[in-house]
Amino acid sequence: MMHFADSLTFSGRKVVAAFAALPFPALAGSSLPDILSAHQQDVPWKLLSSWREQKVSCCFAQSVVLRGICKEKPTSCPGRPLQSCESPEQVLQQYLHTHFPGAFSTAHVLQQPCDTRAPFPQFFSPLLSSRGFLLDKAQASSSAGVESIPVLAALQSSPVLHSLLSGLCRDLQARNPRRCSSFFTAGVEQDDFQEALEELKTLSQCYETGFGADGSEDEADSD
Repeated sequence: MMHFADSLTFSGRKVVAAFAALPFPALAGSSLPDILSAHQQDVPWKLLSSWREQKVSCCFAQSVVLRGICKEKPTSCPGRPLQSCESPEQVLQQYLHTHFPGAFSTAHVLQQPCDTRAPFPQFFSPLLSSRGFLLDKAQASSSAGVESIPVLAALQSSPVLHSLLSGLCRDLQARNPRRCSSFFTAGVEQDDFQEALEELKTLSQCYETGFGADGSEDEADSD
């Protein structure tokens, strides 16, 4: 995982954020272009960190894996780029390019869904079928429960990490480690602690875009 994260970081960045859609919101029998076309305003996956929810409007690099979506033929609609793609990977890649222009993106689509049979916890909505697809209305309870689900997972080097890392730095600075006797008896020196805080602050600054609230990034930095 460390080497994989390294492949998505550059320009002094060392951290990636994890995102997921569990389950991936899809109607049974829908094609991938039709599913993604329903999420043109915002991507249907969320940040997994406990940090406050933020809309991710850009990123520097990402790797996205989608599994469990059947390769149904797309609805014919001339002039829509997603419907003109020849493979599911191209569909997902085009979608990523549309939402994150200039970012380095890799996309993989696997047909095998995620198995959610026992002992996987059954915390799913009654609006899911046994295969994890969305239903128009809640189904009656079934002893089998949800047996599998389509899932999307992503790792992103994203400006959202600036807020997360700078917030962590502020939380650490607000605490007085001298009050924790075990902190320094474990071998941590005060100077080392302060140096680590400075490195964390510098790392958070690597995720600033410097282009204001729109979060756009210099394309040369994303190549």
